[in-house]
Amino acid sequence: MEDRALKILETIVDEYIRTGEPIGSKAIQELLDIQVSSATIRNEMAALEHLGYLEHPHTSAGRVPTYKGLRLYIEKLASGELHEEDKRIIDNMFENSEELPDDVIIENATRALADFTKCAIISTNEASKFSVISKVEVIPTGRRMYVIIMVTSGGSIKNRVCRLSFDLTEEQMSFFQRFVNENLKGVSLEDVSEEYMKNLSAALGSYVISLSPLLKGLADLSADMMSDKVRIEGEENLIECPELKGTEIAAALRQKDEFTRFFDNTFSGINVLFGKEDDTFVISNSSMISGSFNKDGEKAGNLGIIGPMRLEYKKIIPYIEYFTNKLTKLLSESEEDSELLEIEKEAEKFE
Repeated sequence: MEDRALKILETIVDEYIRTGEPIGSKAIQELLDIQVSSATIRNEMAALEHLGYLEHPHTSAGRVPTYKGLRLYIEKLASGELHEEDKRIIDNMFENSEELPDDVIIENATRALADFTKCAIISTNEASKFSVISKVEVIPTGRRMYVIIMVTSGGSIKNRVCRLSFDLTEEQMSFFQRFVNENLKGVSLEDVSEEYMKNLSAALGSYVISLSPLLKGLADLSADMMSDKVRIEGEENLIECPELKGTEIAAALRQKDEFTRFFDNTFSGINVLFGKEDDTFVISNSSMISGSFNKDGEKAGNLGIIGPMRLEYKKIIPYIEYFTNKLTKLLSESEEDSELLEIEKEAEKFE
């Protein structure tokens, strides 16, 4: 496509994003930074419409971009270098995050992105696949009641209450604590399979009846940590947007796990999805811009910005590119927390 046609398309999209209204040839002529007659602009607009990049809304003399036109605009014109001031804003968001657990870093990043963009942010967190079990603790909390606590090298911590059919003796408690530390400490969460736990259960020997419920609880905790964590921040930004339908937003938020399928093609770079473009995204007149972040060279999750179709792509796309790159760097450089301190904090809840 010639530069002049791209310039006209860019002007139409920029104005449509700003006003939401169709734009005619005279308005384009005033906005262009090149000398072009109205007749030439009308001819270029007709050609762009014939190619499927523009359309006539109703009987208006002006044009608005189609999905195809928006994609060309994004591909050719919306990517670029982020302004230094915006880089400083993002850098400040991650200040003092180096010592935080991966889960907390991702959670904070999602919340910060929602506050800055005034859109809804959906994130998936796969960082747990990089973690190993670093500590397991069993705490009696009452008659036949025990809390098991698991901490990973990534800083995640989970607990579960187990009800047994009888109280454990000190000997049984000591045996189980040694057993799980010998057989689970340092083991990757990915390796804690059903078969692995069955083998551990068989290795309990004469303690199998009394201690199997605790072992099953640990297996369930491990599975919970390995499951994709889908998080949404800034839902109110969607609800307050007059261009989006409340019923569609409510339906999407009730099934937030469904958003993960829109991340399938987002391993590197940026992916853009327009609402109802192919009848798979339930919020019409919306768009989602998503990017992935890594840890040590492997995918660790995704971030997606959901808002109206008239998003400021020229600003948001470079923003999310820099944001995910910053998150990748931080996750890859982050150090492990003190597992014992986390155990003690969690144990205080049950004392």
